[in-house]
Amino acid sequence: MRRRFRDRRRDFVAALSPARREALERDLASVVVPRTAGYRFPASYAAHGAEIDPGFIEKSLQNPAFPRVSGENLCFHHSDCNDLAPGFCVIREPAATAPLVTPDLVLVPLVAATPDGRRLGQGGGFYDRTLRLLRARGPVIAIGLAWDVQITDTLPADPWDELLDLVATPTRLVDCARNR
Repeated sequence: MRRRFRDRRRDFVAALSPARREALERDLASVVVPRTAGYRFPASYAAHGAEIDPGFIEKSLQNPAFPRVSGENLCFHHSDCNDLAPGFCVIREPAATAPLVTPDLVLVPLVAATPDGRRLGQGGGFYDRTLRLLRARGPVIAIGLAWDVQITDTLPADPWDELLDLVATPTRLVDCARNR
């Protein structure tokens, strides 16, 4: 299933012109940015491969944090996106010396998602474990970012899966709690 959605995402992005991809990522920002107001410690991610890039969203965030793999979890560090360097699985990460932050809003990459907030990730469980830890400390909103072709009606669920609060694509914002 993961391979099927990765292939679907890859093929969709490969068919986009650079201008069309940028337009869709700007559309994503227009959908998401209104929901980011009021959060003090937002976290984003460095898009990898065919993932939708949150860069236009980040421009509206004050001092965003980015994830860095730390053992079996992620920790978030304030960093300029231009200062990120290849780290775990060649994904760009902040320096370990960058200031740590506990985010209250997390933009989450994904391979596929459902309207009720189930998420299929890369398979390492980093975001599931990290969201569980963050939610144990206090409120945190998780917004999954996707191309429209990554949204599906059903996905298998495991007991350790953490649900997304919102799923955003360039064309819509889904309040997952309403669909549970």
